[in-house]
Amino acid sequence: MVQATPLLLVLLLALGAHGLAVKKCSLTGRWVNDLGSNMTIMTVNANGAFAGSYHTAVTATSNEIKLSPLQGSMQKSPNQKGQPTFGFTVNWSFSDSITVFTGQCFVDEYGKEILKTMWLLRSRVENIKNDWKATRVGTNVFTRLQSQE
Repeated sequence: MVQATPLLLVLLLALGAHGLAVKKCSLTGRWVNDLGSNMTIMTVNANGAFAGSYHTAVTATSNEIKLSPLQGSMQKSPNQKGQPTFGFTVNWSFSDSITVFTGQCFVDEYGKEILKTMWLLRSRVENIKNDWKATRVGTNVFTRLQSQE
């Protein structure tokens, strides 16, 4: 039995090693957040820059919601280990405001990709006295939107 122990240990390590590999999280694709907003991120280039579009499900204006462009950057450091940090800006096409998001792309224990983000939304105000109410802060969680084929 003593001689079988090293063999069993090697076998258990070999079987368990596949679970240690970290699946890489990719920003490219279509995403939906916890409020129902949709975002599409196009290809991330070699420098980490990307572009896309954002269609919000929520707004504080009475204007018709329109698809808005986004520009962003993903950290390309080798230390990212497949779960990169990123930031992007949405220039709202239908209002006098802009939002910056920052976050990280994670892969959960089930292999599901998740974007955890925090944002600042800056709205235009008439004068500096109203500056206090011009910036809002919040968080969103995005999950990959599966294409319906």
